[in-house]
Amino acid sequence: MSEGRHVLAIDQGTTSSRAIVFDAAGGIVATAQKELTQHYPADGWVEHDAREIWADTLATCREALARAGLGAGDVAAIGITNQRETTLLWERESGEPVHRAIVWQDRRTAPLCRELVAEGLEEHVRERTGLLIDAYFSATKLAWLLDNVPGAREAAERGRLAFGTVDSFLLWHLTGGRVHATDAANASRTMLWDIHRGCWDATLLRRLRIPEAVLPEVKDNSGAFGTTDSGLFGRALPVTGMAGDQQAATFGQACFAPGMLKSTYGTGCFALLNTGETAIPSRNRLLTTVAWRLGGRTTYAIEGSIFIAGAAVQWVRDGLGIIADAAESEAIAARLPDTAGVYLVPAFTGLGAPWWDPDARGAILGLTRASRREHIVRAALESVCYQTADLMQAMAEDVAAAGAASPPRELRVDGGMVANSWLCQYLADVLDRPIDRPAVTETTALGAAYLAGLAVGLYPSMEDIATAWRRERRFEPAMDAATREARLRGWRDAVSRVRSRQV
Repeated sequence: MSEGRHVLAIDQGTTSSRAIVFDAAGGIVATAQKELTQHYPADGWVEHDAREIWADTLATCREALARAGLGAGDVAAIGITNQRETTLLWERESGEPVHRAIVWQDRRTAPLCRELVAEGLEEHVRERTGLLIDAYFSATKLAWLLDNVPGAREAAERGRLAFGTVDSFLLWHLTGGRVHATDAANASRTMLWDIHRGCWDATLLRRLRIPEAVLPEVKDNSGAFGTTDSGLFGRALPVTGMAGDQQAATFGQACFAPGMLKSTYGTGCFALLNTGETAIPSRNRLLTTVAWRLGGRTTYAIEGSIFIAGAAVQWVRDGLGIIADAAESEAIAARLPDTAGVYLVPAFTGLGAPWWDPDARGAILGLTRASRREHIVRAALESVCYQTADLMQAMAEDVAAAGAASPPRELRVDGGMVANSWLCQYLADVLDRPIDRPAVTETTALGAAYLAGLAVGLYPSMEDIATAWRRERRFEPAMDAATREARLRGWRDAVSRVRSRQV
């Protein structure tokens, strides 16, 4: 075991890059964060500057260690968690990106996805990768880069370029370009990884003209990924844990038993249901994905992905300018009995699960002369809860169809939005189930820390992690059934009005 008694967790997200130092008990010692610039070069396009991602990640790591009063010798390991599906392509020799990172929200490859569906590849993709054909995933983004960056395809075929999601890019730079790897959970989000056989799918690589030489090695989520360049932190540190943000949050919430369920509320909303060693296919257009792979054994999950959650409140703040700070939304929502019939459907970049409609666009419906800005603010918060209800219903139907055990009634929640107690209570009311908010809500970074710490013996076992999980507050449903059903009917009617096609 390492002499250090802390884990440095890198949490590179859609809107910010953070570093958090955790102690041996899983407690937060220090945090540093930098907001990430968003680039919107065209309608439906979203990009990040890969250089900024790396610079901010390194800076926050150093700042967090300084705030903790720790040196590199106090760190047992580094864990990485990341915004998933975001696609990067860089030069192997220099580490320089050949283009901005194409963010998971980006919809530029929706036409290519429609081509793949028309060619009859949808069933192959579902069977092999557990995913649906959608611009959300990395595969078509990588194909776009190879097709549109001058000289990229030739350089890739000659082995001069490396593809990766953000985890791979950070690992590459942390190790001084010595390691080009990803983990099984991140690989499962590329729409190129066979989640059953544990390999890259030759049929999809061939159709998208992606050279296998550009792809990273795929490793377990906890284990030796490599060591950092000694010049970064004063000594070489082992990188021993890695997982995409939602899988990391599931691990941080200690949802280790089949049937356990968590939902994370950040830029988007992502609900994961642990299905154990069984990959349950969805009949409701949810995703079958790798939760984690440990010791070569894969744990699977069903996932529902909502593109816009906290981003809806951010839009109300920045786009409409009707609140000055996102935190205001809690008090505003609490002052109102309801939205007076106003619904906000935040399909700014299309609709995610269970609709998967890339051409849908957002709308505010039910406006009257009596509507006020406060109704729109509350409607933005309510939309997060209604979208979660759509996911929960789809998950319950999938589990029942597979003959698996019903998930427990309680839902563990995390992410920045769950600091809003009004939101948590409304979520309990709409879902008609208890909502458990953990004592440590930074569960994404905590999951990365746990994965890294397990590999070096800092955290003894998953059983110990499960025992250490603590609930800060439980929210019990209090809404009557008639009100709940009426509001859900109004939501579903609103969704039907923005959809571009029927599924």
